[in-house]
Amino acid sequence: MSWFARWRRERILRTHLVPEPVFDDAVARLPILQGLAADERARLRRHASLLLHDKTFSAAGGAEVDEAVQLSIAVQASLLILNLAEDSYDGWREIILYPDEFLRPREEIDEAGVVHRSRDILAGESWHGGPLVLSLADVEAGGPADGFNVVLHEFAHKLDMLNGDANGFPPLHRGMSAAAWAADFGSAYDDFCARVDAGEDTAIDPYASSEPAEFFAVLSEAFFELPHLLHAEYPAVYRQMALFYRQDPRARTRSGA
Repeated sequence: MSWFARWRRERILRTHLVPEPVFDDAVARLPILQGLAADERARLRRHASLLLHDKTFSAAGGAEVDEAVQLSIAVQASLLILNLAEDSYDGWREIILYPDEFLRPREEIDEAGVVHRSRDILAGESWHGGPLVLSLADVEAGGPADGFNVVLHEFAHKLDMLNGDANGFPPLHRGMSAAAWAADFGSAYDDFCARVDAGEDTAIDPYASSEPAEFFAVLSEAFFELPHLLHAEYPAVYRQMALFYRQDPRARTRSGA
């Protein structure tokens, strides 16, 4: 980050830092944010304040987006980049909220050249270089740490897109092994897909089997919300995520929680 970018961010924080009582109230409402040390809470507050300043929140379809909702999204999104660069979410501007799940037209061409049109029902969506879209109902339902969190999911896609289209292979930090990442995630993905195809009732959302990008996003949800479960199911993937996010959520929760 250039000196000017650092100066600008410090200037923003001098005037737009979320008031501590307001921040504390937002954190208290979210179980995944419990157990943070004092210095981690301070970084989370800083990240969330910058995100709120830099992003435009837009309501669509009659959604009512108040400051509490915006802050809830900001603090959850900031958990992913708690120990990453403050500019990790740069390069795009808008967060769009619908009141509930929304429809997205889809067009596919099969091997015979026939065009098939359908509509997907979505709780969230991320565009490379474009907006991030969320269902307000799903945002508000994402409080319990149950492995389903649309904010974590879509912002994980944004991190995945830092080196191109989402493919489950985000830009790794210096010292991380691309070969080890590919091997650990590839092995886990193949195993998980086989389990889903066999009809197993998996503890991890079966949507993770749809493609590698979704596997990374869904397992990011599990990493922060159900870290003990993810570690038990796929310890090698957990270790890779701990290296990537530079966090160990298991250490913030009671053993076996």
